[in-house]
Order: sequence, then C-alpha cells, then structure tokens
Amino acid sequence: MQEQNLQYKDRNLLFEIKRNQTGYGFLVENEGFISPKCDVIKQIKEDISHNDSFVVPHPFILPTVFQKYGIRNANGRIYPERVLRKQANEYLLKVQEKRAMGELNHPNSISIDLSRVALNVVSFDWEGHTLIGEVEIITSPGFRRHGIISCQGDQLANLLIEGYKVGVSSRGVGSVEKIGSDMVVGEDYEIICFDSVESPSTPNAWISKTSQEARQYVENVNNKPLSSLLGEKLNRLESLVL
Repeated sequence: MQEQNLQYKDRNLLFEIKRNQTGYGFLVENEGFISPKCDVIKQIKEDISHNDSFVVPHPFILPTVFQKYGIRNANGRIYPERVLRKQANEYLLKVQEKRAMGELNHPNSISIDLSRVALNVVSFDWEGHTLIGEVEIITSPGFRRHGIISCQGDQLANLLIEGYKVGVSSRGVGSVEKIGSDMVVGEDYEIICFDSVESPSTPNAWISKTSQEARQYVENVNNKPLSSLLGEKLNRLESLVL
C-alpha cells in the first residue's frame, strides 16, 4: 500500500477525476467566492476615489467559505464528515506555520509553484457542515503603493478591486467510489491547498460583505437556524476586515 501511495503521488501519473468518475487522482472542488462587494474592497475603492492615491491594506485579508461535508457539490461528489474533518485538522498545521499557500488557478500538479502563489489561508473553523475562515491575498509593495502588477497575488487583488468575482477552490488527491447513487470521496483524501479560480462548484458558497449576509451560505448539521455561536464567529470575522 505504501508503494502504491508513493506512485499515486507522482504528479506525472495522476489525472483529474471529473464529474461521475471513480478512481484515484486530482480532486478539484470550487467551493467559495471572493466577492468584489466585500467591505475591505469597497474601502480601497473609496480611498482611491477620495485621496487620488492607490493604497491597498497590508495584510489584505478576506473571509471565505472553503468546503462542505455531507453535501453533494456541483461535481456530484460528497465528502464524508470524518474525511473532511480529519484533513482540515491536518491542514491546520500549515495554516499555523504560515505555509497554507495557494495559486492563481489550478495547475495539474500536487506541488505548490511559489512563482504562482496568490493567497495564503490564515484561519478556518467549522460551522455545521461548512469550513469557513479567511485568506490573505499576497501582494507586492509596488502594487500596494502604486498599483503596479508584478505577481499573481497582485493580479488577483486587481481583479477583486475592479469588481470581478473570484472563487476559492480546494486542490487535493484521493479516491472516489460509487456507493449506491452517490459518488463518495474516500478515506485517503488529502488536501493540497486552496487556489483562486473562476467559479464555484458548491451553490451559494459566497464570501460576503457582512456577517448577516454570510449566514445564508453556512449549512447547519440539522438545517435549523444557526446558533448564537455562529453569529459571534461571523461577527468576529467581519470585524477583522473592516
């Protein structure tokens, strides 16, 4: 089994598992959006308009919805709770060590290309079925001060400031098998990173401008009204970007 896993991790041998396919390979799930209507982005545009100067906050941090378990996504796959929670716990170490970086668009590789890094996950936590948190857009001094685009993070930040919707998507490897009528991700699933992409595979997984708006995108375990704890955490996330 160990030899087999090593072979699977050879990026030259892996293929992307598409909708309704089974097997072992890349699993790409586009779970969330960075909304151009987020408060921090609106503030940047107001500052540019009023002061006639280009100033981007550093760090440039935005809230997001990362992934959901137990819910069929647009790719037709379901991530069991135990699988996604286990991987989220392991990925948390990367977050704590400031190495949870992601690229602009998904490459066909399990490696992170540092020349293409655009964001870094700075926090996440569970609310019901949903993994929520924050990403930092990694920008250069030239972009923050003068709007000069010289790296992938600058390009991502510029798209957001110009009003374009950009998704946040998981890149991972693992197996998918058909169980009954469901396509279920296996216990061998491994999160590689979260990248910035064009569109989401999970409906209504938006990064929102206020905590009130964000509540509608969080799936509760029992599909009941969200607890006061959820409200507190979302308010805390909102205060960090104001």
